[in-house]
This record gives sequence, structure tokens and C-alpha cells, in this order.
Amino acid sequence: MTLRVVVADDQDLVRGGLCMILGAQPDITVVGEASDGRQAVAKTKAEAPDVVLMDVRMPVMDGIAATREICAATPARVLVLTTFDLDEYVYDALRAGASGFLLKDMHRTALVAAVRTVAAGTSLLAPTVTRRLIADVLGQRAAATGPDHRLDALTPRERDILREVARGQSNAEIAAALFVTEHTVKTHVSNLLAKLGLRDRVQAVVLAYESGLVRPAG
Repeated sequence: MTLRVVVADDQDLVRGGLCMILGAQPDITVVGEASDGRQAVAKTKAEAPDVVLMDVRMPVMDGIAATREICAATPARVLVLTTFDLDEYVYDALRAGASGFLLKDMHRTALVAAVRTVAAGTSLLAPTVTRRLIADVLGQRAAATGPDHRLDALTPRERDILREVARGQSNAEIAAALFVTEHTVKTHVSNLLAKLGLRDRVQAVVLAYESGLVRPAG
């Protein structure tokens, strides 16, 4: 199965390089390019890609606003790229619905792997970004937002699973910690995402910290 990708970046050389790297893969086809957020939204709606590679800082409409519109209107998964390792961008992009966040200084093999990972339905964050996100931004935002009543719909076991997901645990690690099977964990994760109206595990992490269900260490 060929993965369909739209690449959005306002710098021609960067966008061209990304398209060249991805287009060279036998299982990836670049079906559209965009130089601003508004074009990215239009291309996504027209081409129905599996993944949108989205720059954060773009003219007309920035990548965060474009991500929000794309995730609200299409099933495409957004992978955000930026040269700026700034926590506010990370948080806002993920809250807008992005399934992953990576820095542009990554190796090309990591970029290709990231696109495949996100297309497969798995959330993706650069490890250093994840640690800073949880330690700084989500801790501050959680203190300001208060409880989220959507959590009332979860069973005690689903809350346990959500806590472990928010701490970055894999399904296998959660299964071992809670003495259940991996299949059971997958079922619980699917159920809690559906109950909370969330697209993926990344949004579950954001909600868990925002609501105060989980708090940063220290």
C-alpha cells in the first residue's frame, strides 16, 4: 500500500528536499505541496493524503491553525516539523490534533520512519520534546485548566490505563504493570479514546495532564 503525503513548508528548498526524500521511497507518494497553511488545507481536502508534513511558521495561515482545520475536517494525520524547539509550539500543535512533532535537524531515515509510524496510526513525539512538554508546558497549563468532566465517563481501569499512557508507557509495559494482556490494554485504549472523543494517544496525554489526572514529577 502506497502512503499519500502532502508537504507544507514556505521555504522552497526545504519543501523540495522533503519531497525528494519522501518521493524516493517505494511506499510513499507525494501528492501535493503547499507554501502556506491555507494551501495545505486546500491540498489536503483535494488530495486526501494519509499524512500531512506540516511546518509551524508559514504565511497566510500558520501550521497550527492549518493543523486544527485539517484534523477537524479530514482523517489525515498531521506530522509537525519545525526548526524551533519551543514548548508552546509543541503543545499548541498537539492540542490542535497533530499526531507527532519532530525537529527539522533529524536524519532523513528518521523522517521516513516518522511518516510511516504516523500513517500506521501510532503517535510520535521526539523524546526530548516529550520530556520538556510534560515537565514544563503541560504542568503549567494543567494548573490553569482544572478538571475535565469527560473523564467521568471512564471506568477505574480505563483511568489506570490513561495514567500509564500519559507517562509514556507502551502497551506491553502497561500490560506488565497492571497484570493484564496486551490485547486487553489495546481494547481499553480504544475504548477510552472513543469515550473522550480523541484521535490518538498524543491527545490522550495532553488531556491527562491538562485535567490533572497525571502531574509532572516534582
